[in-house]
Amino acid sequence: MAGKTKLPMGIENFREMRTGGFYYVDKTGLIKTLLENPGKVNLFTRPRRFGKTLNMSMLRYFFETGNDVMPFDNGTLFDGLEISKEEKLCREYMGKFPVISITLKGATGVNYEEAKGMLRCIIGNEAMRFQFLLQSPRLTEIERRRYEALISIDKRGTYTMSDELLKISLQTLSQLLQKHYEQDVIMLIDEYDVPLDYAYRSGYYDAMVELIKVLFGNAFKTNDNLKFAILTGCLRISKESIFTGLNNFKVYTVKDVRYKEYFGFTDAEVRQMLEYYGFSDQYDAVKEWYDGYLFGSLGIYCPWDVINYCGDLRDGSVIEPQNYWVNTSSNDIIRRFLSKAKTSDRNDIEQLINGNSIKKTIHQELTYRDLDSDPDNLWSILFTTGYLTQSSAQTGDLTELVIPNREIRWIFVRQIREWFKWETKRNMEKLEAFCRAFLENDTTAIEEGFNAYLKKTISIRDTNVKKEMKENFYHGILLGIFGNMDGWDVQSNAESGDGYSDISVEVEDRDIGIVIELKYAENAAFDNACKEALKQIRDRNYGEKLADDGMTTIRKYGIACYKRRCRVVSG
Repeated sequence: MAGKTKLPMGIENFREMRTGGFYYVDKTGLIKTLLENPGKVNLFTRPRRFGKTLNMSMLRYFFETGNDVMPFDNGTLFDGLEISKEEKLCREYMGKFPVISITLKGATGVNYEEAKGMLRCIIGNEAMRFQFLLQSPRLTEIERRRYEALISIDKRGTYTMSDELLKISLQTLSQLLQKHYEQDVIMLIDEYDVPLDYAYRSGYYDAMVELIKVLFGNAFKTNDNLKFAILTGCLRISKESIFTGLNNFKVYTVKDVRYKEYFGFTDAEVRQMLEYYGFSDQYDAVKEWYDGYLFGSLGIYCPWDVINYCGDLRDGSVIEPQNYWVNTSSNDIIRRFLSKAKTSDRNDIEQLINGNSIKKTIHQELTYRDLDSDPDNLWSILFTTGYLTQSSAQTGDLTELVIPNREIRWIFVRQIREWFKWETKRNMEKLEAFCRAFLENDTTAIEEGFNAYLKKTISIRDTNVKKEMKENFYHGILLGIFGNMDGWDVQSNAESGDGYSDISVEVEDRDIGIVIELKYAENAAFDNACKEALKQIRDRNYGEKLADDGMTTIRKYGIACYKRRCRVVSG
């Protein structure tokens, strides 16, 4: 593919994208839509890895006037793009405004003081871009000293601005820039909710809320030098929490029709990219794995996944689609949900995993305290963070939710398995009693124990696959339980006799071997399935290898499963 444009894997700087020879999916129509629908403060909430940071960079390079140190030609970056057709808008707005652009992604810490120090660093580094203010003839000596205080550092290179100055730092910087340029300031704040998320999980939420509330209040509410502000994040934090008193405040979520096409890739954009790189034959796979989101009324693909998969296809490092989104975050929100889930919630998750939809009331405006005050709010978090999407337009107060695609289903399945493994190990006494029943040929205890585990977990079945594949779910549960037992040599699908047994176990200190054959009992026909399982063990001589390995006692079990029930027989 010599001569093809490079794929922008991990590129989030618009200028680098446009000057470095990277493939760019044109989202500059966002600029026109924004200018035609003015708001003093605008918040865009989208899941992670849907192009928020790149769009913020694009807005900066469109609006920002060249500073006195590093002038640049905005126009060349936008040549040939959609916004360049809007000549009047470009003449009026391109390169005409001072811009303050920060990301709060790094404003985190194990405690409040550390997080506050990181926030000082972020704002101080942005202020450093404007060192020409030190010699600005339009500023008074007092104003120049105010700027010096914003960028002052100690011998360790740590910013020394006081807490009082930090709270008015964005307002102060905008005042100084406005006076120097004689033009109101545009403010861009990316990942605005990250400090609150970390603060909530680390135990200093109240202090961080108060700091952000004062910082934003000064920057947006009492700032006469502000042209407009744009914020992005994953969650829409309650206005009463940090945006108190903002009257001209517009929020655009994944449910809103306006701006629906500007975050993520549309189907047409994906087709065009695949055709350009010669991967049109991968369209169905890409759609199955990375499509499925509904923003407003438009189907959207996760751009991070599409770009990375195309890049790996180009390198020849993969053939099948991979899970790229899972590595961009810890995905703890799913485990957190499972740990709090009621039985009805687990039933709903089971419906989602198996390809069905559920209906829930979605609250898009929350505080972080709301996450734990009502477990039902976690459905809203799963929706706003991209683990669930709406399957159709909302009717009434209920939103129909589905898992968007195969990639996110994979994340759910993995987290469910890890959660079940953790839950199982929490009660080792129960686990050991269950496993001991296999050694003692106590089929009643095995059946009762396995039924208890099945009721506790979330069934991950593929209803449209062959019966043998449905059995894998139950197979996996038993393997996970047995894997906790010291001294148990557990084999899955081990060759033995004339075939491969589902599970074989050697307990060497007892010289006991265990053979298990699992069957899916269609229509709850447990007895027939158990008989079939035992017959297979006998006919294919699955116990032969265990005997050859010196196991003097061999237990043989046929286990039939249907939904969350099982039957166990020995023979």
